[in-house]
Amino acid sequence: MTKPSQNALVRRNFQRSVLRVISLISEADIMHRYRSHTCAALRKSDVGSTVRLSGWVHRVRDHGGILFIDLRDHYGLTQIVADPDSPAFKVAETLRSEWVIRVDGEVKARTDETINSGLPTGEVEIFAREIEVLSTAKELPLPVFGEPDYPEDIRLKYRFLDLRRETLHKNIMSRTSIIAAMRRRMGEGGFTEFSTPILTASSPEGARDFLVPSRIHPGQFYALPQAPQQYKQLIMMSGFDRYFQIAPCFRDEDPRADRLPGEFYQLDVEMSFVEQEDILTTMEPVLKGVFEEFAGGKPVTQKFPRIAYDEAMRKYGTDKPDLRNPIEMSNVSKHFRGSGFKVFANILTASEQNQIWAIPALTGGSRAFCDRMNSWAQGEGQPGLGYIFWRLSPLPAEAQNDPHHPLARLAASQRKWFTQTFEMNEESGIQYWRQDGKEEGVSQQPAGKLYWEAVGPVANNIGIERTEAIRRQLNLGGNDACFFVAGDPKKFVAFAGAARTRAGEELNLVDHDRFELCWIIDFPFYEWNEDEKRVDFGHNPFSMPQGGIEALEGADPLSIKAFQYDMVCNGFEIASGGIRNHLPETMVKAFEIVGFDRETVEERFGGLYRAFQYGAPPHGGMAAGVDRIVMLLVGAKNLREITMFPMNQQAYDLLMNAPSEASPAQLRDLHIRLSPVKKDA
Repeated sequence: MTKPSQNALVRRNFQRSVLRVISLISEADIMHRYRSHTCAALRKSDVGSTVRLSGWVHRVRDHGGILFIDLRDHYGLTQIVADPDSPAFKVAETLRSEWVIRVDGEVKARTDETINSGLPTGEVEIFAREIEVLSTAKELPLPVFGEPDYPEDIRLKYRFLDLRRETLHKNIMSRTSIIAAMRRRMGEGGFTEFSTPILTASSPEGARDFLVPSRIHPGQFYALPQAPQQYKQLIMMSGFDRYFQIAPCFRDEDPRADRLPGEFYQLDVEMSFVEQEDILTTMEPVLKGVFEEFAGGKPVTQKFPRIAYDEAMRKYGTDKPDLRNPIEMSNVSKHFRGSGFKVFANILTASEQNQIWAIPALTGGSRAFCDRMNSWAQGEGQPGLGYIFWRLSPLPAEAQNDPHHPLARLAASQRKWFTQTFEMNEESGIQYWRQDGKEEGVSQQPAGKLYWEAVGPVANNIGIERTEAIRRQLNLGGNDACFFVAGDPKKFVAFAGAARTRAGEELNLVDHDRFELCWIIDFPFYEWNEDEKRVDFGHNPFSMPQGGIEALEGADPLSIKAFQYDMVCNGFEIASGGIRNHLPETMVKAFEIVGFDRETVEERFGGLYRAFQYGAPPHGGMAAGVDRIVMLLVGAKNLREITMFPMNQQAYDLLMNAPSEASPAQLRDLHIRLSPVKKDA
């Protein structure tokens, strides 16, 4: 047998020494410095293991001298136990909320009666053997545990604490997941993500620009992009086909409840060689898929209806209709021309533009509800709301005995409608009608002796035939109502839409547990700017007018429609886009109508204008509001609840104290001298 070499003996002895050393090292000593598991990872299968966790002290409870510590990290919660026999007990007694600690201990199974089924880790707890305090926390300016309501300014100033709260933390993570899903779906659709510049030129996107002074070019300014509009079109000019990005956008707008001041994000999209229908059919499944993925089981519209702008304004009083509300308004002017209700009759004769619109209110047939709606309208600065409501009433005796009586004829004509609203009950061989499952009051009358009585000043003045014609047009019945608005629709349409919304909410007609989406198409290319007394762009100045340059040269500008479209969800605009104007002469003519001459167009949009002259493909796109989509999907009250570090409504960043004053040296470098700010008297 060959004797081992000297080198082999040395290696063997070294290996034995290493094994002896390793056997003397505890499991804890070879763990990661801070954790072996997250606070959401441990399960019953880990019982008996020695583990190391790190996180924040969520809360401490003392049960008969035994301390229970809820330890929290980004992933979840784990219960830590320290009793007086534990070597970690002394440190555990000192712990306070939001201290950061490291815990070493053994995983133990909870008893059946102490299992917390609401926690993924609820079947186990950690018996602490060692606790190390990694950092302490001062007294908290707002609580993290329990999430009670707290003043928003405090929440924004201490946003890093606010973000530790469970709901807000989940919202931010949901936002990240939703954006990732958008990127994934766009990639699957053949789109490529490109980044566009943040420092750019000013552009008339409908809001004020944030300007950035140039140090190198004194007296000149960059602008932060209100949208990557020109750049994404230039990408199409450059020969790329399908572009997208999650783009930051900056607009210096006055505070609004439905927008974040300063900046927001959008899913920006552009495609070459497409018509409007191509974009709608490409982007609808992308956003429908995102909603279905994150809707939490709520129904999502499967086929988005296409609604023309004019139709949306006529039916819903807005170009952002909430289709969960079943109320659709109707023009009922014909029923009031020459009627005895002189207020409406005179409005119709005063101008051909004037109309009477009806707002049907299913189940709103009570005087109390009509009075509430009237009070609301007066609070909105209106004189009130005309109304009719219908109630089930017994026929007067004279009508019961005379089949030719107007009310008897009315009852006979309504009888077929009863079967749609009321149940029939057999009692003593007589048919009775009951409403809402009840058999009381006038509902306990033979069917032939009941009719839907129209109630209210409007009904009293226009007569039976006109009120019945209105009821039939609106498909209303007993216990329903309708309200009327009158005048020039351009002036009352916004109020009519608000009244529709109010009635739907008051009567619980809106199903809040669903997502109803639609496309709004055929927007006006131009609109009348009342403040400046001139024609202005109605939506996007870079869109293609329907009819092209011929329409621009020969038609009334206010009659021209655009290849523009919005996507709307539950009353919120969540996306907007259009087919682009890619022809230079059409672009010049479109801007000429709103007061821009050729030189101004070439100066303001030089890059785009030049590109149009070197072979521009037909193209179009859209942008979807990331912030608003996330807000809808997580059910947040406002956009600040889904934004990591938002400003307040006064456009002030309370966490970073921005905006702030610039130093004299900074202003000097930028060649800027400040004028004194005039204080309001």
